[in-house]
Amino acid sequence: MSLQPHYGSQLRPRGESLADLLERVLDKGIVVAGDIVVGIADVELLTLKIRLLVCSVDTAERMGIDWWKHDPFLTRGSGDGHDGRLQERVQRIEALLEEGGGRRQEVPKRGH
Repeated sequence: MSLQPHYGSQLRPRGESLADLLERVLDKGIVVAGDIVVGIADVELLTLKIRLLVCSVDTAERMGIDWWKHDPFLTRGSGDGHDGRLQERVQRIEALLEEGGGRRQEVPKRGH
């Protein structure tokens, strides 16, 4: 009895597009995890722990992950004063432009 390879059972690529794959990954989520350890002579000098989660915002919220809602750098009006100072500066520049009647006018530099 001789064994002949059966070519009909080979893996065939699915007819899915990149958009279908991306939709599935964002809906379900994917986690990539790894550790990088740098050492010399059995002495650990540096360890990097890498954890990457790729998913949609809705999927992350269902998992209980919502750090971007509380990150002061990403949220508007975080109380650190940056928003208010920027808004005041824009208003001063706009007022100077209106006073000049549309003519180019020197804007005072900060700290002088």
